[in-house]
Parts: sequence; structure tokens; C-alpha cells
Amino acid sequence: MTAYIALLRAVNVGGTGKLAMSDLRAICEGAGLQRPRTYIASGNVVFESARSERAVKEALQAALAARTGNPVGVLLRTGAEMRAVLAANPFADRAPNATVAIFLDQPPPPNALADITGRQLEDVVLGAREIYVHYGQGMARTKLRIPVAKSGTARNMNTIAVLAEWAAKSDAPQA
Repeated sequence: MTAYIALLRAVNVGGTGKLAMSDLRAICEGAGLQRPRTYIASGNVVFESARSERAVKEALQAALAARTGNPVGVLLRTGAEMRAVLAANPFADRAPNATVAIFLDQPPPPNALADITGRQLEDVVLGAREIYVHYGQGMARTKLRIPVAKSGTARNMNTIAVLAEWAAKSDAPQA
């Protein structure tokens, strides 16, 4: 079994995309995903599956669409990939609640930084399938726009650390 982390786009953010985390766990179980555990009400779920990443993503997206009546974007990482995201954080010496990884399905294009607008005191670095951002004045005041990130979803480093830890426990041999 592989530990996976699913990050849902636009769930419980700003009063839109309401989905109770108990419903998300039930959806995961209905899609055949094992031991789903949700973390905070923003669409984070850790689970296990013997299926491939592609099969897991397709099953979860189909189950979410059937339940909500709308497509729900799902970004998926294995436990090992999430630990690598945390380890690769170029802003590890800065406040973890002001630093995010924006998760993408594909590697960001090399010119992704040239297309951003509204940059003030933010630092931005491209990752493997992520874009790391440290918000110098905090996220509430930012005018930063990263066009390639439109299809992604962001999580702060505190959340990423918890999800990586939960997945590591799932990856551990079961007694």
C-alpha cells in the first residue's frame, strides 16, 4: 500500500465549495481508498491505496464530482513526494505560516516566474511540481498573481509538515 495525500482545490475556502470533512472521508472510502484521515477543513486527506497515482486520482475525482455535482480539482502526492516537498523548501528559515507550496500536476514551465505580476516583497522559487512562495508582508496583503498556478492549490509549510508526518506513519510497516 502507498500512502497518498490528496489536496482538493477550492474546498471550504471563502465560503465556497463547502464539503464537510466527514463527507470527504466517506467519499474516499466509497472510492475504495483505505484509512482516510482529513486535516483541517480545507480539503486535505491522507489515505492508502494499492492503485497507481493516476487510478487513485481518477477514482477520487469521479467520486467527488458524483457527490458534489461539480468537478473538484485534486492534486495528489505520495507520502515520499510530500516529504520531498517539505525538504526542498527554499525558505525553511522563514515563518512556515507565511510560506506556501503551490501544488501543480506538472512541473512549472521554466518561464513561469517571468509571467507573474503584482510582486512586492514575495520571494518565489520553482520546485519539481510546486512553486514555493514566501509572503514577505503576509498573504492577506499580497497582490501576487502567478498565472501558471491558477490550476494548482497552495498549502502552508505547517500543513505540509503535518500531512508528510501522517503519510510517513502510513508508510511505516504495519505490525
